Amino acid sequence: MNNDIIEGNWKQLKGKVRENWGKLTDDDVDEIAGRRDHFIGKIQEKYGMKKDEAEKEWKKLSDF
Repeated sequence: MNNDIIEGNWKQLKGKVRENWGKLTDDDVDEIAGRRDHFIGKIQEKYGMKKDEAEKEWKKLSDF
């Protein structure tokens, strides 16, 4: 799934994001709005991940 598809399907993916990354608040998820850079930043902030680790998590969204 490419970035445009993720943005377009964000409403469906929001639930999966909350299930998998529970430290993200509803406001965080709304702020991300399917944007890769926002997702990576929030995951780094909330989970203390390195950028490459957060990018791998973004790629996992394509599995949903």
